[in-house]
Formats: sequence, structure tokens, C-alpha cells
Amino acid sequence: MISIHNEPQPTDLGDVRVANRAVVLRHVRLHAPCSRADIAARTGLNKATVSSLVAELIEQRLVRETGLTENRVGRPATMLVLDGEPYAALGLQIGADELVAVAIDLGGNRLLTWRRAFAAGAVPPAETLRALAALARRAVGRVTAQGRTVLGLTLGVPGLVDSAGAVPLATALGWRDVPVAAELRAALREPAFAVGVDTVANLAALAELRHGAYAGTADLVHLTGGITVGAGIIAAGRLLRGGRGFAGEIGHVSLDPAGPVCSCGGRGCLTALVGLPAVVRRLLPDAEADGPITDYLPELDRIVALARQDDPTVLSGLADTGRHLGRGVAVLADLLNPEAVVLGDHFATLAPWLLPAARSELAARALAPGAGGCRLDASTLDTAAALGGATAALATVEAGRLPTR
Repeated sequence: MISIHNEPQPTDLGDVRVANRAVVLRHVRLHAPCSRADIAARTGLNKATVSSLVAELIEQRLVRETGLTENRVGRPATMLVLDGEPYAALGLQIGADELVAVAIDLGGNRLLTWRRAFAAGAVPPAETLRALAALARRAVGRVTAQGRTVLGLTLGVPGLVDSAGAVPLATALGWRDVPVAAELRAALREPAFAVGVDTVANLAALAELRHGAYAGTADLVHLTGGITVGAGIIAAGRLLRGGRGFAGEIGHVSLDPAGPVCSCGGRGCLTALVGLPAVVRRLLPDAEADGPITDYLPELDRIVALARQDDPTVLSGLADTGRHLGRGVAVLADLLNPEAVVLGDHFATLAPWLLPAARSELAARALAPGAGGCRLDASTLDTAAALGGATAALATVEAGRLPTR
């Protein structure tokens, strides 16, 4: 059987060492505290190779000895854990009405989480990129002042992102053919660290896989909310991107051809039915009385307050939104058979009122009994896409490449 998930095979001894280094680092990340003997036994690498690689990782301060020892017969073993104190990775996220920056260390611990109010859909792309660059420079300044080296930065965009980091289309932002990665690198004056771009859905899915309640789940979907709806898909433990990187655009699948007009020009798309602007417009008819909404948080807070007061109009509207959401999730369940679909952003905020109807609709519409075992839950992560962006920025080191300091 041919697998589409085969790892690239090392082509020389240098590549072999890089691959082995990645194996050791991954084992320590997943199983710390652990000993050198544990690593050798669990990975199949010989003890001399493990000792050499661990010495290298300690020298680079990627791994450290804890001084703890295992309670075992024979000679005590020194235990290893991730270090990474000299390093940081950054993630940025374009939200419905804000820009977000997150920095983490090698172990995924948050070093900072910053939000800046910003209506990206109301200004030209260049202005948004300047604001992102300013936010990134502040974050870089903060972590470097702590003596850390930035390993990389990844930005999450609510739209299509190609392999070069360009955005051919982001309907919710009004963007078309924007070379985001190149322009962000230029705005940051070609930094020494790598700058990447991905969809907010993909990055949120990576965050779920590493840090969420379903961490380690081989087949899961993170459904992003906000100004558009997207699906970040983890299949067999890996991000599913598709042929050109455009997989996951569930938000523009039409569920009701006679439904409301979507920003993409279609009718009855999932985004037009359950996206944050659609929910606010439906439940708070007066919200746009003074002009277009540029700050959705107060409106979302109003909806939550009314729902807690058992407002019949709001409760009915939320139930309708939940049913539409359940229909969209049923499509994902039938196509992908994930173990879990996790709801982020405003879906998570409104989950107490959305989930009952959404789960019922999922169970009724999915073909497989019990929706094929698919669970539907709210994400426990805050600013998941920015967190996933920072996680993605660690990829080079986690692949076994030593950082340059």
C-alpha cells in the first residue's frame, strides 16, 4: 500500500542526524521527564547516538537535565526535559475586529498575548500589514529584551493562502492577490527569522492538535468563527491542505440556495448563516443603526447577556444558528469522519446555546450512525490561530534543525 504521508527519506549522514535529532526532541517534548535510556529504548536509536544528540541539544539549550532520577533498579538515570528558555516563537492573527499577537517558548508556554482593536476589513491591505508589523516589532522587542532569540513568526489570515504566503482571495477582508508574506517580511526589514502565512483555520487546528482538549487526536477539525467560517482539518495526525493549499473552505458551501447573500457573492453559504456578522445582524437588528460594526465584542456581550436573561427572540435565533451550524458539521462528518469537531471564536462563546441544536442536527443529518463517532464541542483555547501560528513557527527546530543565535 502506498501512503501519501511518507516522510522524506534522509539523503546523507547530515540529513540522518537532523532526522534523529527531531526524533529525540519530539520524544522529550511528549514524554518528559525521560532518561537517555528511555529515549533509546522507545525510539530504536542506539545509546551512543542518543547521548551524542542529547549533548548537542543541551549545548543549544533546547533540552536540559533536571537533576531528578528515575526510581529504578541499578544506576540512577538523569532525567531530561525541554529547555528552550533562550528562544521564542511568534504568532499573529487577523480577527473580526482585532489583531492578535502570541509568543510562546519551546514547550508551548505563553510568554505574551496581546490584542489590538483593528477593523481589517475596513482599510486597505497595506494598512493592515503596517499595523501587524508594528505589533510584531513590539512583541519581538519584548521577548528579545528577555534574552530570547525569535525562531520564527506565522500570521493567520481569514482567506485563501497559497504556498508562497500570498493571499489570492480573502472575501471577508476584501483582499485579492496580496503578497502578504513578502510584504510583511519587507515591513519587518527582512528579519533573521522565518516569516510564514497560513489560514486562521489551519493554524487553529494546529493549536488544537498540540494544546487543546483534543490534543493528539489523529482526526479532528477546528471550525473557526468570526467574519468568516473555515475548517482546519487534521487527518491521520497531519494538516490536510489539498493540492494548492486551499482545503477547508466550508464557510462557502451553500446550505440554502435561497438564503442570505454571502461576501463571496453566493447565497446561503455557511458563513452567511452562522458567521459573526450574520449572527449579530439577525439577533440585534439595531446593531448597525449608527453605521457598520467595527467592534463586535460589545455586540457579542449583548447577545450573551440577553441569552442569559432567556430573551425568547435571542434564544430562538441562537437555536436556528445552531441548526445551521449542525448541518455544516454534518457535511464535515460525512466527508472526513473526524473524531471531533471543535468550535472556536464566537461559536465557543455562544456554545451553551448553540451546541444543543447543533448536536441534534448533526445526529439527524450525518449518514453514519452516531455521526460516525464524531463529537462536537467548544474549543477551550483563547486566540487559537495566533497560538497555532507560534506553534507553526517552531517547525524548523522541531524538525531537527539547530537554531542560530
